Amino acid sequence: MAQCELQAPLGNATEGVLEFDGQRYLDGRASDPSVLGWMRGAPPPADKRITFDAGTVFAFPQSRWSLSHMRELRPTINVWRGQDGPSLLERSDMSSDIDLITFADTDGRTRRFDEALFDTYADGIVVLHRGRIVYERYLGALEPHLPHSCQSITKSYTGTLTAAFVQEGVLDQLKMIPHYLPELRGTGWEDATLRQVMDMQTSLEYVQDVTKIDESYTCDFLRTVRKQGAHGEFAYKNVNTNVMAWVMARVTGRSFAQLLHERLWAPLGCEEDGYIEIDPTTGAPRAASGLNTTLRDLARFGEMIRCEGTWNAKQLVPASVVHDLQEGDRFSRPQLPFGYTYRSQWWISHNELDALEGLGLYGQSLYIAPKAEMVIAIFASHPASAHIDRIRVPQMLALGRTLRA
Repeated sequence: MAQCELQAPLGNATEGVLEFDGQRYLDGRASDPSVLGWMRGAPPPADKRITFDAGTVFAFPQSRWSLSHMRELRPTINVWRGQDGPSLLERSDMSSDIDLITFADTDGRTRRFDEALFDTYADGIVVLHRGRIVYERYLGALEPHLPHSCQSITKSYTGTLTAAFVQEGVLDQLKMIPHYLPELRGTGWEDATLRQVMDMQTSLEYVQDVTKIDESYTCDFLRTVRKQGAHGEFAYKNVNTNVMAWVMARVTGRSFAQLLHERLWAPLGCEEDGYIEIDPTTGAPRAASGLNTTLRDLARFGEMIRCEGTWNAKQLVPASVVHDLQEGDRFSRPQLPFGYTYRSQWWISHNELDALEGLGLYGQSLYIAPKAEMVIAIFASHPASAHIDRIRVPQMLALGRTLRA
């Protein structure tokens, strides 16, 4: 593969520093938690301590440690992997070739695949091609056995479970939410269908602040949300996902953690338990952004979706769920870059690889490209993740084109 001269990372850069939107940040190497020494010692020194009380959990560069250690910082509930051994992920290493892939970012700057991982503050990446691990790297604080925060990739898990129950006839996507949750009569969901909630097409008097953890996922809070206008237009809000999880729990009698264990973790043969962040008072799960899992187990989930709901010759999710993501009724999103649309809590890119994506704050990504027979699982801790697609989107396309060829 031809190599080109690499240009400066996105943003105005000096050695060890990047600038985004007028703010200066340590770059991907200088902000490495193993270099900065967060939370070491017994007890850690005051200037190396990370706590919610101090407001440092999601502050950068502390976030490069905390996103791999959420269980140590807030209450969680376990997602059991089950009693059987982990399923096999065979390997066919292509690391040396993949590292040397070059591509142009959206500003026309030439980059190399491995360097772009640092430029996007990746904590780790696993690439599957035809179900085999062809590339795996860990950076920062992440290790193969450590669960990392999925952030809003959690929504894609919640959406997949909900869509499966719809296809199986357990839920009716055309029913109004109070059919399942009478407690939400008189709220913004009184005349919203389950399908509108699944596709984020509700109009709610709720302002989302992704920079802090609040109580918007508790049942008590959801009862306070009011309608703001007519339903039917896309509005991305975590409260919709939390309503979906509440509906599933009410109808099945199983908690979100139990459903993840029974429908996904155990059948997939995950290597490690996952966990979900919960409200410390009520135990309500953060079904929109609170799931934590390892990269390999995230990749297993993605491979199951790529294979139309099957894993090891077993149908874990109806194939019609995946077909609906790819072909179901969707709406145009011209205001979004790269032509994305949205269905059942998944982003559909409509690019040459027909990619489906689970996306999360700080650069979390589950990229499923059926036409390249490829799944990419990435965890990251980017300080200004609105900028990440300018590198990440062409990077994933370049990898997909290489594997497809």
